Amino acid sequence: MEEWYHYPLLIGVGFAVGFINTVAGGGSLLSLPVLIFLGLPSSVANGTNRVAITIQNALAVGGFKSKGVSTYPFNVYLGISALLGAIIGAYLAVDIKEETFNRILAIIMILVVCIIIFKPKMKIEQMEERLKGKYLWLAIFAFFFFGIYGGFINAGLGFIIILFLHYVNRMNLVRTNATKVAVVLIYTLSALLVFILNDKVIWEVGLVLAIGNGSGAWLASRISVKKGDGFIKTFLVVVVIILSIKLWFFK
Repeated sequence: MEEWYHYPLLIGVGFAVGFINTVAGGGSLLSLPVLIFLGLPSSVANGTNRVAITIQNALAVGGFKSKGVSTYPFNVYLGISALLGAIIGAYLAVDIKEETFNRILAIIMILVVCIIIFKPKMKIEQMEERLKGKYLWLAIFAFFFFGIYGGFINAGLGFIIILFLHYVNRMNLVRTNATKVAVVLIYTLSALLVFILNDKVIWEVGLVLAIGNGSGAWLASRISVKKGDGFIKTFLVVVVIILSIKLWFFK
């Protein structure tokens, strides 16, 4: 990194990203553009971001477990399925042209904003979880394709996972997030390996970003998942719109 202020910037952005990713999702919509704007090629930014995501989710899993929240072995089944898909997605991301990647990221940003604004309101209802039988197999099938997207870019996938687990498997928000971070940890390991093998990771940048990501994730996993959630989503919508416009129209 060329300037001293890049370090506190990355840690600060990483903290926000780690907190947002753990409570809701979409944090990579902040970190990826920042890495690109700091001068990293798109594919390298994508690979470097996986270092922080891996550490972030490892600490988030630990935080949820420390509070007695775990969905094992359901999360492992989904994680393995997503891992296989992530290998495919990561190989697609390695060879994509930078301009194409930037345009895809900008479109995804807008789609995620729409999900945030128009998604059905989540109600805490007395419903029995559906983690076995056909609902387990449906989730395994869906998470293979979630994994392809996660391996390719990952940005905004958390919202999709939350909606799926809540409405298909009927999990409350706390257990949904505990499942999400475990699944993302598993499939990100395979995606990170692909990026490493293709020399698309800058470790110094990734580890500095991970300091923030990990801190934010640990804090978010240990406090109420509802505290500050409305503010975070409102803030994310504003930032995502600004960054998507900049990424689309300015190189």
